[in-house]
Amino acid sequence: MTLSRRHALALPAAMTLAAPALAQDMRARTLRFVPSTDLVSLDPVISTALVAVQHGFHVFDTLYGVDGQMRAQPQMAEGHQVSADGLAWTIRLREGLRFHDGEPVRASDCAASLARWSRRDSFGRVYATAVEAYETPDDRTLVIRLKRPFPRLPDALAKPHSQPAFIMPERIIRAAGDAPITEVVGSGPYRFLRDEWSSGHLIAYARFDGYRPRGEAPEWTSGGKVAHFERVEWRVIADKSTAVSALIQGEVDWMETVPADLQPLAARNRRIRMQNADPLGSVVVMRFNHLAAPFNNPALRRFVLEVARQADYLATVAAGDAEAMRPCAAMFPCTIPGVEEIGRGQFGRLSAGGPAMAEALRATGYAGEKIVILNPADNATLAPLGPITAELLRRAGLNVELLDMDFGTLLQRRNNRGPVERGGWSIFVTTWPSIAIANPVLNTTIRGEGATGWPGWFESAQMEQLTQDWLAATDAAEQARLMGAIHALALREVPTVPLGIYFPKTGYRAELTGVLGGSVRYPWNVRRG
Repeated sequence: MTLSRRHALALPAAMTLAAPALAQDMRARTLRFVPSTDLVSLDPVISTALVAVQHGFHVFDTLYGVDGQMRAQPQMAEGHQVSADGLAWTIRLREGLRFHDGEPVRASDCAASLARWSRRDSFGRVYATAVEAYETPDDRTLVIRLKRPFPRLPDALAKPHSQPAFIMPERIIRAAGDAPITEVVGSGPYRFLRDEWSSGHLIAYARFDGYRPRGEAPEWTSGGKVAHFERVEWRVIADKSTAVSALIQGEVDWMETVPADLQPLAARNRRIRMQNADPLGSVVVMRFNHLAAPFNNPALRRFVLEVARQADYLATVAAGDAEAMRPCAAMFPCTIPGVEEIGRGQFGRLSAGGPAMAEALRATGYAGEKIVILNPADNATLAPLGPITAELLRRAGLNVELLDMDFGTLLQRRNNRGPVERGGWSIFVTTWPSIAIANPVLNTTIRGEGATGWPGWFESAQMEQLTQDWLAATDAAEQARLMGAIHALALREVPTVPLGIYFPKTGYRAELTGVLGGSVRYPWNVRRG
């Protein structure tokens, strides 16, 4: 039936106002968020991409989280006991944990989740070498029996970034095997609304009313994850100028990362708050393909480290803001306590060019092989770094091809292990949160795991043995000695070229409160003031 304007005016006021009022109320109860990139993988145990980790913390939970000092704290776990010989860890689950499908979280779900995670993650694979078996004497008790003591077990299960040990239903894990999960069911504070997922446009989540937060104050990935919004919408906006404009106009509430060149525009608006996203910063990293020429040659990798100017990369990602960047002549992040800049005499030493650069290139034995650089043109932070790399290498005398593509395509193509003639690649540039690569076992960028490791597939039995020794060491002096040996080996082999540290800023509407620091943006604790 169609109503005339006269009949509409005669309707009771409550009826005429109901729809707009409900829409306005729903908008107030919805957090509208702009991620830095589109969500490509729904499985944060398969993908190391930051956006997948961020998605994971909306939907899933972990047995342990980390606090503001990066210490492991019980999360889904109520607590644990360790046997006198250190070979049995008994973990008790909190009461009342449920998955989004209504099923209780059982110890068997945790055992299956940890077994799957430990086949994929770098820290997990080291942890797995110590595991003898999982036992589940009842639904709330998980016993991890070890072959040898593994005192860092809570640290492994609490890692906050790059394939965290998220807990999933056993039935979904069994169905997926080693492939990505196809059904997204977690026990975290938000449910993934798959029916609303529109790639390149919208990712939506609804508050899970069955979630039971811990009682402690939240810090990073630990404590009480209270979901104040009924709904979270990720609005994928590829053009970052458009995204900042939407933030200023109030069309969105929160932008994961505001590009450095747009930060002054956002900061001038009194309705916008800017905040350092991560106090430890993120490391810009150039990754080589170690399987194919020419970067199966460590001498050429060392040459690239010696000609690269960190200042060029940092000035771009930080838009010249000296407070937002930090050069770092080390293979570990300089914002991590105890890291020494042992590469001061090596990083960038040939960046001035001239005869010394030409002679150094000849000494590597480089034979003019084509170098293919993968560049994510839709990522505002990373897109300018591919051209910088291409120009750097051309100036140094290398044969370079720059390929622009969207970030999702890059994630797929970097899995190609063939030579460039068969769709392979040579280099990509990315970023890692410092906390994600803070120690030898976590530092995927230098681990020597070969075919099971991060794309690029650097292989070094010596690196892996030193890492195992560091993990087993209990004496602080021995740990420091082993850390130094690992660092020196990484500087000789150059699995990656670290290009300095920058401090990304997140931007949000002033009425939002409770935004937490961390390696990704967490949806809990945030409310409209």
